[in-house]
Amino acid sequence: MTEASLISRFDALLADLDGVVYAGPHAIPGAVESLQQLAGLGIGLGYVTNNASRTPAQVAAHLRELGAPAADEQVVSSSQAAAELLASELPPGSRVLITGSPALAEEIELVGLVPVYSQDENPVAVVQGFNPAIGWKELAEASYVVAAGTLWVATNTDMSIPQARGIAPGNGTLVAAVTAATGQTPRVAGKPEAPLFHSAAKRLGAERPLVVGDRLDTDILGGNNAGFATVAVLTGVDTRQTILAARAAERPDYIISSLTDLYRPYPEVTHDDGTYVCGEATARVANGAVGIIGSQDNLDSWRAACAAWWAATPDASAAKAPQLAWLDH
Repeated sequence: MTEASLISRFDALLADLDGVVYAGPHAIPGAVESLQQLAGLGIGLGYVTNNASRTPAQVAAHLRELGAPAADEQVVSSSQAAAELLASELPPGSRVLITGSPALAEEIELVGLVPVYSQDENPVAVVQGFNPAIGWKELAEASYVVAAGTLWVATNTDMSIPQARGIAPGNGTLVAAVTAATGQTPRVAGKPEAPLFHSAAKRLGAERPLVVGDRLDTDILGGNNAGFATVAVLTGVDTRQTILAARAAERPDYIISSLTDLYRPYPEVTHDDGTYVCGEATARVANGAVGIIGSQDNLDSWRAACAAWWAATPDASAAKAPQLAWLDH
C-alpha cells in the first residue's frame, strides 16, 4: 500500500493564477501537467482570480493557450463574486454605478442588475473594480454616490499589480481614493474575503476543496477565511522565510515547492515534548529562536520549523520572523 498523495485528501483544487499557474505570459514549469492530471483522479478544478479587468472567458482562453484545462465556467472572478453579492442584496433591475471595466459591467448585467455610469441615473449601489482607463471623473462619480451612504462593493483591494516593467498601483489604490474622499469603506467580494472561494466551491459542488496560492495575504488568508484547507506554493510571491514568519490568520495548512508536489505523499509532522519532527528534520523553540536539525535546502526542515514556531506563537496578530539556528546532525 503506497502512501496517498496530498491531493487525494480533497475533492477539488481552487487555484490562484499568477505565481501558481503562470508568471507573466509563461506557464510555471510542471503547473500545466499537474492541472491536467486532476480530471483523471475525479478531482474538480476551479480558478479563483481577483482580476476584474478580464472576463472569465478571456482568462480561460489564456489558460487554454498555455495548455491548461479551462472551461469558461471553471474561472471564478472577483467581478462575479461582486455581482453575486449585489444580486443577493438588491431587487432585480436595480441600477448599479460601474466604476470599472466592461467585463465588470457584463457580470452585473448577467445577474439581472442594470449598469449605469453617472449619479444622475440614480444608482442604488456602486461596484468598483480595476480598469487601467479609470480617471478622476469616474472616481468622482463613485464618490458622489458612495458619500450618500449607498451600498458600495469592491471586487478586491489588492494594492499592487505586477506588470512587465515592475509593480503598478492596483484596484486597492483606486478604492482608497474613494475612501479618502468619503470616509466610507466598501464590502469586498474578492480575496482575501470568503465569498469568492464559496462561489468557486459551490460551482464545483465541492465539499472538501484545497485552496492553492502563492500569496499569504490574499490566497491563504482567503482560503482560511472561507474555512477551507490551504496550501502555499513557493513559485510566486511568498517564500519559506515569509511563510515561517506569517501571522496566525495567514498560515497555510501545507507548504509545497510546486504544483507537482500535490501528487506526492505529504509528510506528517509529529511532536513530542516540544520537539517537532518532519521526515528527517527536527525543530524546537527555545528563547525565542527556532533550532533546526536538518538541511536548509530540504522543505521538511521548514515544515518542522513552521510547526514548532506556530505552536509557540498561536495567536500572532502580526508577522514575526524568529531567529533560526541551523544545527548539525
